[in-house]
Amino acid sequence: MPTLPYRHAFSSSVWGMIAIVAGGADWQCQAKWHYNGIMNKAFVKESEGDDDDLEFGLPPIPPGTKNYMTPAGYQRMKDELLHLIDVDRPEVVKIVSWAASNGDRSENGDYIYGKRRLREIDRRIRFLTKRLDLAEVVDPSVHHGRDQVFFGATVTYQNSAGEEHTVTIVGIDELDPLHGKISWISPVARALTKAHEGETVTFMTPAGLDELEILTVSYPQP
Repeated sequence: MPTLPYRHAFSSSVWGMIAIVAGGADWQCQAKWHYNGIMNKAFVKESEGDDDDLEFGLPPIPPGTKNYMTPAGYQRMKDELLHLIDVDRPEVVKIVSWAASNGDRSENGDYIYGKRRLREIDRRIRFLTKRLDLAEVVDPSVHHGRDQVFFGATVTYQNSAGEEHTVTIVGIDELDPLHGKISWISPVARALTKAHEGETVTFMTPAGLDELEILTVSYPQP
């Protein structure tokens, strides 16, 4: 379980009700941003929001838990969301509106592609809004200098076969196995969490029980 979370502040312009007319269809969206760090639903069509997690290839957040993130991971997601809202979506809306004014939409490639791209952007906006709304930002630098494994730790361990691996325990939305970033709910992370440098923990693999010797534990500097 991550420790010592700090509250994040989502600073952006305040959005109100936005009515978008594209291709003759009224599409009403609500995007409300508050400076107290709470993000309400944005660009939401309730009937389409439930499958967004699966679509973007990420595991769902375990019931009853918060969406733990490092400060860097939270900032990346926030920046992407604001770019989609402030830049990408308005540009595509302009293209769709222009294409719709050119006549027959059934054979209008710009119109068809633009509408498809709008749906993709709106799905991503829903997904990011939902994940950020549940975010609990945990700063791993508070553990700098400690040798115990918590959220945000970078751990080098050796398995029973003598193979060394280095992983950083991060949030579900920051998962990047190719670069050694594993989520805090992964079996390896759960086995390592709260153990100390020099200790050995057991870990169940498809091939059976394995032992992981913790060689080093480090955290970013404050």
